Amino acid sequence: MANTYDRVADLLVERLGVTREELSPEATFEELDLDSLDLVEFSMAARDEFGVQISDDEAEGLKTVGDAVALLDQKGAGVAGA
Repeated sequence: MANTYDRVADLLVERLGVTREELSPEATFEELDLDSLDLVEFSMAARDEFGVQISDDEAEGLKTVGDAVALLDQKGAGVAGA
């Protein structure tokens, strides 16, 4: 069973073209060259993968990969997609 970070990393690699080498919990979405449209796509992918909704305001507040993982864990995504 993959943890939330691994599942988020998979989404970023598979759907947004980020490489594994670029990823870390501290990596910012800006460093990964992801813009607001990419964050919307990430939100939709997270809904599909984790079964949780990320609002536009929540997505705008995400600065790092770790922020996304923490938000998804807070919303119970770690167990929702289990």
